[in-house]
Amino acid sequence: MAATGLSANPGEYRARLGEQSDGQLDAWTAELLRDVVRRRGVVKVVRDFQAAARLSDGEFERVFASGGGAPSTLGRDRDGNVIVPTISLHALVPGMRARVDDARDRLIEYLVANFGEIVYV
Repeated sequence: MAATGLSANPGEYRARLGEQSDGQLDAWTAELLRDVVRRRGVVKVVRDFQAAARLSDGEFERVFASGGGAPSTLGRDRDGNVIVPTISLHALVPGMRARVDDARDRLIEYLVANFGEIVYV
C-alpha cells in the first residue's frame, strides 16, 4: 500500500488489506490504536475496537490479557466504560491472534471501520 497511497474508499481499502500479510495487518492495527488514542481517547478506541472485533467486555479482557496486557490494569472509568492503559493497547493485536479464530478478519474490520481516522492522520 505504501507504493500506491491511501485507498479512495473503504471498499478499496478492504480489498487492499486482504492482500497484506498478517504481520503487516498487525503492525497497522497497533499503529492505528496508538494514533487514534492520542486524538480521541482510550474510551473511544476501546469501544470502537470492541464493536469492530465483536468482543464483549469479558472477551475484550481475555484478549487483552492473552496479548500481554496486565489484567490488573484493565478497569472502568466513572461512567462504566472499559479502559486500559494507552501504552498497553498494542496487546490487543497478539491477544486477538491468540484467542479468536477469525482474528485476521476482525482486525481488517477494525481498520476499515476506522478508514476515516486513517485518512485524517
